[in-house]
Order: sequence, then structure tokens, then C-alpha cells
Amino acid sequence: MKLYCLSGHPTLPCNVLKFKSTTIMLDCGLDTTSVLNFLPLPLVHSARLSKLPGWISKDGTVNLEKELKECAGRVFVDSQPEFCVPERELLDLSTIDVILISNYHCMMALPYITEHTGFTGTVYATEPTLQIGRLLMEELVNFMERVPKAQSATCWKNKEIQRILPGPLKDAVDVWIWKRCYSMQEVNSALSKVQLVGYSQKVELFGAVQVSPLSSGYSLGSSNWIIQSHHEKVSYVSGSSLLTTHPQPMDQSSLKNSDVLILTGLTQMPTANPDGMLGEFCSNLAMTIRAGGNVLVPCYSSGVIYDLLECLYQFIDSANLGTTPFYFISPVANSSLEFSQIFAEWLCHNKQSKVYLPEPPFPHAELIQTNKLKHYPSIHGDFSSEFRQPCVVFTGHPSLRFGDVVHFMELWGKSSLNTIIFTEPDFSYLDALAPYQPLAMKCVYCPIDTRLNFHQVSKLLKEVQPLHVVCPEHYTQPPATQSHRSDLMLELQPPPMPYRRCSVLNLPFRRRYERVYILPELANSLVPSEIKPGISVATVSAVLHSKDNKHTLQSIPKPPPVPPSKKRKRVMEEPPVTPAPKPLLSGAVPLEAFLTTLQKHGITEVKVEETADGHILHLQAEDTLIQLEEDGTHIVCDNNEPLRTTLRDLVLRFLQKL
Repeated sequence: MKLYCLSGHPTLPCNVLKFKSTTIMLDCGLDTTSVLNFLPLPLVHSARLSKLPGWISKDGTVNLEKELKECAGRVFVDSQPEFCVPERELLDLSTIDVILISNYHCMMALPYITEHTGFTGTVYATEPTLQIGRLLMEELVNFMERVPKAQSATCWKNKEIQRILPGPLKDAVDVWIWKRCYSMQEVNSALSKVQLVGYSQKVELFGAVQVSPLSSGYSLGSSNWIIQSHHEKVSYVSGSSLLTTHPQPMDQSSLKNSDVLILTGLTQMPTANPDGMLGEFCSNLAMTIRAGGNVLVPCYSSGVIYDLLECLYQFIDSANLGTTPFYFISPVANSSLEFSQIFAEWLCHNKQSKVYLPEPPFPHAELIQTNKLKHYPSIHGDFSSEFRQPCVVFTGHPSLRFGDVVHFMELWGKSSLNTIIFTEPDFSYLDALAPYQPLAMKCVYCPIDTRLNFHQVSKLLKEVQPLHVVCPEHYTQPPATQSHRSDLMLELQPPPMPYRRCSVLNLPFRRRYERVYILPELANSLVPSEIKPGISVATVSAVLHSKDNKHTLQSIPKPPPVPPSKKRKRVMEEPPVTPAPKPLLSGAVPLEAFLTTLQKHGITEVKVEETADGHILHLQAEDTLIQLEEDGTHIVCDNNEPLRTTLRDLVLRFLQKL
């Protein structure tokens, strides 16, 4: 069993598991942190960005004025943003049989995998994962295509040139495999390969293994996966949460008795408490509005935003924000808000019960009805005529490199009355803000990450007790910024097996058993012999038939009868006679009892020598050796056939014949 790691990002995993002749890809996350090295894509012409000076090396030998621009002491690539895609050279991706998706954040690289590698398999995901994943991909494509860049920067990627660039460009990993965004056509083609599954549904893969999704409690439709054969079980735990938010709670009991547990997608903010962050988010928002400023919340169009809106729904009246407009701007804003209300069976029990009242499960439906929350596909059109300040705007993208958020940064960045509140943990807020410096607006960092922290995961692993744990290398050592915090890492016995991008692990268990079925007529012909009280054994002679990874014992076919011939039969034409199988022997020869039996038969001079595997008996008068070992008995006797036969019969007295 092997595990190939194609992504180095612990919360955006992409691994391939080879198990029982099947090749299974576990998630295909897209590392979007690479976009922080690029300049933002403004929706309207930005005089500030267009006047940025180009970069020339200090000695003047390298001139990349057209590709690289300097802003507030940092260098950015002036080109369409590119993403760090999963590694494609480590193994032939056309050999992948299935892709299992955990949640909609972990499927953003799907078009890169399914469309350009010869992939012909099936993708398995739950319905909310597919539908919300489609929205996030659609939004990403829309952000990129509505502000295309004419030039494409490639010279800076040259290894020799990259080496002399200032950081962080100098340290960017695998820049030559970074790719521009896919098209909507590729998204539709990739998603057409998705087959929908429900929690605990068992899916057979070629008769070899069974895969089954379990609720992971992190987002709508998010799953952990069980991959098992008749005798082995692998659990894949990715992006799970034990907090009581809107999704169905995590199914922990089904993870028990795993031979290997592959663990990814722990919280990126192990020291931040999500409840505390929500409180901080609300108080900072209220403070800014009261002072007459605007609040900008760069966020994804699905996920945490549902919880933020629910939190604000409860907070608005107590903070006297009833007249403040809330705007949600995204090409998929309408679909996202509607989808969250229709996936009732994927919600926690509390929200499910509202559907039968009938009430909308999420309170943002009421915010929309009372006109407190308005949603728009973009800043153009209706929004510009209805927009009034002070207000709160939820929009993407959290990287601040593309989307409507770029326009609000340019619009509100110069006033210290305004505040930007970061809630998504995927991007360093300092790196996100770098191309907008100098910035007057206030920044508040309230990362809300509900995924498992190290304390929760240690408790979980104690309960489910897997034999082996495999996890990203990041989890086996404390964060670089807090190297003294040994509580911010996984400490297990035996130690977890770490992996990093491009590593290949041989997982430490051997398959020892295979299930074999026996046909009823063959079972009927068996004659069991009792070897111990309650234990019977029977020998079987059969043909092993294997098809679709199912193994069956069938009766040996009888030779066809020879048709009568007028010619005289020749000896060669006789059908071969199948000899009856020799009986099998079982048991052990007890030394003392055997020596007593030899004495009774007149063999008295016996020298006994102990060996690593048993004993050697030297019959001195007869010049004969008898080797008694665990798995066999040898009689070495030259030119005395009657004695050898006698000794053989004495040995057989102590053994059982089957």
C-alpha cells in the first residue's frame, strides 16, 4: 500500500492511495496562496497601480520592468494571477480510478486533474459539495475573465532569474508549474464526471474495495471517507469539526478499528477560538459603523459567511444596527444563499427541524425579506444606484487580488474611519494587504476556522485508536513562529508518519488475508475431521476462479467421456487417472512418548540432541538419524528399508491424518 502526496498544503490536500489494485485520489485542493505574489486585478482603471515602478536588479543586469512592479518595498508580478496546482509528474494521473472529495474547498483543482491528464475515472462527492463547489469555481472563473490581462509574465519564472529576485518571490515553490485559471467549459466537463453519494452509502470499486462517506461536521455535505476491503480499513479524515455549527455533526464511531488513518485539514489557527473571534468580529463591526465608517469583509461566497450572517442577525438589534445596510456581492451570491436553505437533510438537527415548521433553516432569509441584507452579482448595475453608506460589505476574494473586494480597497483604503475585517484563515492578512500600502483604513484579524485543533484531534485519536496515523509534516512540529508550543503538534505513540509535497510513503501494513467463497456443491462434498474439541478441519481440492476481484472455489471439472470408437483404442487415448490426494498430517511428535515407543520396539541406544527447530535423535546401534522439527520429520536411514518403514509407522501413530 502506497501513498503519494501531490500537494504540500496541509489544508488543501491532494493525495493518491494505491490499495488492492485500485488507485484512489483523496481530494484535489488548489493552493491559491500563490496569488499573493501578483498585483490585484482592479475592476476599473487604477491610476495608482498603473504608475508603480518596474523592477530592475541592483547591478542593472536583469530588467523585468514589464513583468515585475515594486510597491511599498515589495515586488509583485504584473500578470494574470496563477495557482500552484497539484504535482503531476509523481505518477501517471490517467491511472487514477476514482477521486474522493471531502468538501467544496478541497475540489478546486478538479478541472486541472480531470481535463488534461487522460483521467477516465469517476469522482465521488455529496450533493452540497458538488453544487457549492460549482458555485466557487464559477465565481473564480468570473473574477478572472471579467478583467483579463493582455500580457503574461514568464521570464521571472526562469530558475536563474528567480534566484536573484527579492523575497518572497525568490522562495516561491515550483513556480514553473503554476497555472492560470481554468475556463467554465473545463469546469462543466470536470463536474460532469461527479457521481453523487450520501452519508454511509457504500460504493464498490471493482469488487476490490468499498468506499463510504461519513459526515465530518465542517461544512454543508463535508465528508470523511472510509476505504475498506474485507480485512483492512483505511480512514481518511479531512476538514472535520466538533463544533455545533450549521452542518450535520461529525460521525466519529465509524472511524474505529482503522489500520491506517490519514489525517489532513486541521485548523490553520490552533490558538484562535472561533466563538471568541465571532464576538470580536461583531464588536469591531459595531464600533466602526457607530463612528460613521464602512466595514469590508473579504470572504468566500459559502461557508463561514452563513455563520457570520446568523451571528449578525442576533446582534443587529441589540447593537442598534437595524438601519445599517448589509451587502453581499458575488457573481453567485443569490445561488449560494438559496442553496443553503434547500439542503435541509445535510444540516444539523436543530436547523432540520425548522424545515418542518415550515421556517427557513437560516435567518438570512429573514434579513433578505426585511431588506437588511441585499445581494448583488457585482458592483455594476443595481448596486451602484442603491448603495448607501455607512454599510457592511461581504465580498470576495479573501486574497484581495481579484473580485469586487479590490474596488472597495481602492475606494475605502484612504480613510481611517473604515475597517477591513479578515475572517478567512487561508491567507496571511499582512501579505494580502501588501500591494495596497500605505493604507489608512483599520485592519482587524478575526480568523474563524472551525476545523479540529490539536487538543481535539488527540482526544479523537485516543477514542478511535488507529494502528497507524499518517499526516502532513507540518503537524509533527510546532509552528515556526511558536517553536516552544509543543501542544500545537501531534504527539502520538507510535509516532505519526509525516509526508510533504512529492513524497511517496510505503504504508506499514501488509495484506495477509483474502476472502474466498466456496460453491455449495463443493462445500457439500467436504468431510471434516475433528482435530481438537470444537475444531474440525477438512482438505479441499478445487479450482480457484478469480473475476472482478472476487475469488471462488469451484469443483474440479471431470474429464469429458471419450466417445466410443470403432478403431482399436491405443493406450495413449485412455483418460488420465487423477490420483487420490495424499492425506495431510497434523500435530506434533512428543519427544518422551516417542522415546518410550522406540524402547518398546527394541531401540534403546538413542542419543538426543536439541536444535533451534526441534530435536535430532541418533539411533546409534542402527546408524540412523531422526529429525523432529515443528514443520516436518526426516528419517535418514541408509540401506535398511524395513527399519525406515517401521520408524515411519511409529511417527505416524502420533499424527492425525486429514
